[in-house]
Amino acid sequence: MTEKIIIDATGAVFGRLCSFAAKNALEGNEVIIVNSEKTIITGNKKNIIDEYGEIRKKGGHSLKGPQYSRVPYKMLKRGMRGMLPDFRRGIGKQAFKRIKCYNNVPKELENEKIVKFPVSKKQKYIELKKLSELI
Repeated sequence: MTEKIIIDATGAVFGRLCSFAAKNALEGNEVIIVNSEKTIITGNKKNIIDEYGEIRKKGGHSLKGPQYSRVPYKMLKRGMRGMLPDFRRGIGKQAFKRIKCYNNVPKELENEKIVKFPVSKKQKYIELKKLSELI
């Protein structure tokens, strides 16, 4: 009995959203995340930017990996990929196929019921859109 879960990621904490989506995908539900560029990463902005900048520098060149994207929805999807058992085989691969991320709300999902994810009350944070512009 698969269920379609559409989540609005506006103001949602990156790690909590990733773990929630990965868990639901493993249970067999189709997870769609909209407004992924408005997801936040809590902490000191300078430290977050430095950390992601270092990760991008280690990425090798075009023929080698791993390659880290700067596009917000791809950054979010990669975070979820890390919370799945083995995204290359078995249940992890099947679960990863059930996760879809979008930067905005697509036209076909505008009339669907969208679940609002709890917003963090932390003061220090940076949005994925701003982070992708800075790294």
